[in-house]
Amino acid sequence: MAHPRRFRFGVQVSKAGSGVEWAEIARKAEDLGYSSLLMPDHFGDQLAPVPALMAAADATTELTVGALVFDNDYKHPVVLAKEMATIDILSGGRLELGIGAGWMSTDYDQSGIAYDTPGVRVDRMVEGIAVMKGLFADGAFDYQGKHYAITAMDGLPKPLTKPHPPFLIGGGGKRVLGIAAREADIVGINPNLKAGVIGAEAAADVTAEATDRKVGWVRDAAGDRFDDLELNCLVAACLPSDDRAGTAEMMSGLFGIPPDEMLDVPNVLMGTLDEMCADLEARRERWGFSYVVVQLDAIDALAPVIDRMAGN
Repeated sequence: MAHPRRFRFGVQVSKAGSGVEWAEIARKAEDLGYSSLLMPDHFGDQLAPVPALMAAADATTELTVGALVFDNDYKHPVVLAKEMATIDILSGGRLELGIGAGWMSTDYDQSGIAYDTPGVRVDRMVEGIAVMKGLFADGAFDYQGKHYAITAMDGLPKPLTKPHPPFLIGGGGKRVLGIAAREADIVGINPNLKAGVIGAEAAADVTAEATDRKVGWVRDAAGDRFDDLELNCLVAACLPSDDRAGTAEMMSGLFGIPPDEMLDVPNVLMGTLDEMCADLEARRERWGFSYVVVQLDAIDALAPVIDRMAGN
């Protein structure tokens, strides 16, 4: 098994007011035992991922950096491959390469980038992954697809990590999760964001039943490589509390999911330290989730969990 399903934890961070603050966030994450610092890739109020990730790597010694996830439509894969290989080299091999087909409609509307149908965007992402993997490999590379054509290009520099930095692909639909199962090293199980916004449809797609279905899609598509995959879950809310039932009631109204079902939603972590740790154990047993990522506002709330669970 390439990934032994030991727990590790990441934090998703989007911005800081200065370089000093950004470096302090990265060092804090490392000091608290987080494995990775990850960034979204949108055009709103956030730092640009490539320079910010390099700065985070420079400020630390062991922290892995990456995007959760780069939008394939925003950069040609030849450009992204070169940037990712550079970060991998300069960080000493501490890169996770998260890639997705794009989903947030406002990014496309405001930038003027064509918001093609989901099928076209996913097709383009599949080609982009093939191009990047080809450029990371030794020697010159040719590729002829519908969206990209590469001619005798030797992608330089080559990444330090062989054969390439680990690819992280997440999704909420059957097709993307099937692609992730076949192409990724890390698979994120997400709500379906085909609507282009985070709304009621996405909130209702995080139930335990929906997660069972999605992990099943990954298992079926991965075949023999399923045990080699690391399964990732982005926790939207980490809520330490002595009143687990009351917290579930509160979150029920936000998600539109009955309180008893909220307790099994993998994107929410709530309760006492013992209860949160027990939930993570149960989710790993049921779904294989061992790589858990929280938002920056939960960096301290999750720290006691990391102290107990990381590496186990």
